[in-house]
Amino acid sequence: MSDNASRRRTPPWSVRPRARTWRCGPAPAELRDFHSALPGYSPTPLTELPSLASESGVGRVFVKDESCRLGLPAFKALGATWAVHRTLAERAASSGEAGPVVLVTATDGNHGRAVARTARLLGQHAHVFVPWGVHPQAVAAITAEEAEVTEVPGSYDEAVRRAAEAAAAPDAVLVQDTAWPGYERIPGWIVEGYSTLCAEIDEQLAAEGAVDGPDLVSIPVGVGSLAQAVVTHYRSRPSGRAPALLSVEPEAAACVLESLTRGEPVTVTGGDTTMAGLNCGTPSSIAWPYLHGGLDAAVAVPDADSARAAVRLAALGVSSGPCGAAALAGLRTVLTGVGGEERRTALGLDATSVVVLLSTEGRDANPHSVADH
Repeated sequence: MSDNASRRRTPPWSVRPRARTWRCGPAPAELRDFHSALPGYSPTPLTELPSLASESGVGRVFVKDESCRLGLPAFKALGATWAVHRTLAERAASSGEAGPVVLVTATDGNHGRAVARTARLLGQHAHVFVPWGVHPQAVAAITAEEAEVTEVPGSYDEAVRRAAEAAAAPDAVLVQDTAWPGYERIPGWIVEGYSTLCAEIDEQLAAEGAVDGPDLVSIPVGVGSLAQAVVTHYRSRPSGRAPALLSVEPEAAACVLESLTRGEPVTVTGGDTTMAGLNCGTPSSIAWPYLHGGLDAAVAVPDADSARAAVRLAALGVSSGPCGAAALAGLRTVLTGVGGEERRTALGLDATSVVVLLSTEGRDANPHSVADH
């Protein structure tokens, strides 16, 4: 679809006027210290891109660039390291067992690689289930972390089911970044781990003179775990400015948008999308209350828009894969085209607004080249 065609249609969109008044408890305070103590830790860049601000009709646009996080090309290591740390510590405390364990997970790419890397560094084993459609190079990157990889001829949800079955074996534990009734504790730790990203943004914006924080944060969403962390961060403050929070999904797998539209969590049948890490059909059970309560708006974008956004970011010096570039694609979608002014007003944006785009992965995380799509 051409840019002009995209702008002539009303995008898949949901808005929730009362979200900025919703409140929740904060993430644990010790997360930043934990991550800061890890070898190779440093805050990822928050890059200001004035040309994007001009194009978008806002005051300032910053991109949180997660193309190199703890040596991996995506933000997922923040959740994996904390969850594995908590899992192993609790296992040792409850049973006295400190021997090897198999960390089992399903993944569209980045989370599985992060679990595999964490397992390797800690002398543990990893078994990663990968659904149909993940690029062979992404699978190879997980294998290179010395993980056992099982490729599943089905969807992400099917890979999660298979991983849960495998984790029932002795000396195995499921480290999954989505939750369902009866499996929520470890996914909750993964979400907690992502809070470090938000703490960094606060510090970096303050250093850039934006001491009041952002007016809008645009978040790529799969099952909603990162969005849960972002909602938790910005909706747990007792006072101060509350930013608008926008979720962005592929049109082929917009489970959060559909759930918000219906007012209850639903499963959608996913399709083929280059935004592989966002190709999820069911919201996480622990994320849903936060998404329903704290997201201001949700939008779904086609692959072509994400590809164009990745090209634009690359031209500005930011390496971003299709999932990461979805944040920019979503911003462009809500601010342009049919109904753009109404959507801008609904999000409270004007010519002075500060926008943060979460570019959740670098181009190396998703081997599909922009030219291929």
